[in-house]
Amino acid sequence: MTDMTSTLRIFEPRPGVFAYYDGRVEGRRLHGASPNWLDDGAYGLGVASYAIFDAGEALVYDTHISLAHAQAVRRHLEGLGATSIRAVLSHWHNDHVAGNAVFADCEIIALKLTADLLHANREELATRVPPIIPLVMPSRLFETRLDLKIGNRRVELHHFDIHSADGNVLWLPDERILLAGDTLEDTVTYVSEAENTAKHIRELGRLATWPIGRILPNHGDPDRIATGGYEASLIDANRRYLEQLIDAVKQDRAAIAPLKDFIAQDLAAEAVSYFEPYEAVHRKNIAALAAI
Repeated sequence: MTDMTSTLRIFEPRPGVFAYYDGRVEGRRLHGASPNWLDDGAYGLGVASYAIFDAGEALVYDTHISLAHAQAVRRHLEGLGATSIRAVLSHWHNDHVAGNAVFADCEIIALKLTADLLHANREELATRVPPIIPLVMPSRLFETRLDLKIGNRRVELHHFDIHSADGNVLWLPDERILLAGDTLEDTVTYVSEAENTAKHIRELGRLATWPIGRILPNHGDPDRIATGGYEASLIDANRRYLEQLIDAVKQDRAAIAPLKDFIAQDLAAEAVSYFEPYEAVHRKNIAALAAI
């Protein structure tokens, strides 16, 4: 039987901020050879969930891609001495909620919109490959902003309609660290709600006004995450990509350059890093925008 977590790496990009990173392992699949969301999305592109830890309290940001991964996160935090654990969901997509059941005895915090979307998509989540069964629902909901204390650390949760209508970022205001979920992504953002792309661009502009020091996205380069995360330039890189892609699709879908050439400016500036599997994401993004 496959050890689901044998390639899981635990980083500490900032003191008391832990990243649980898995994926981007050449030739390895977790679920099987046939197409599935775990291998062909999350694991193939690389995925992290996070935890904030201080004074015996922990806040888990997304419950990871499987029950086994969630159990590894919980074991690590309890090994650090966590006696109180809460979880928060960045949005409703499968690779962020698959481990919820491991935290069923904890408070699970989410936007009300996330709870609504989980409820509306419960059957889809249960029938996708691999299925998310049982789907444990969040137990504490908020609408726009929620302020928390984790030990002595101030934590803010904020709603942003980026990537998914229910985007929920985690902000450490005293440390100027943003845990971005899927609102930001390296190499490029995944267009999952093409019809709302113009709004996503506006919301990226709103996010860019924050005094952000470092960004930790759920999908990105493991070395950059391990060494402290991304600079705020990641926001403009994601926004520029969407703006240029909309313009290019309007002009001539067939003539759009491969991703490496399309984002050459931001690659040269090291705002993002090139990972070849995102060429397929780029093609899917083109198709999604062309369809509307």
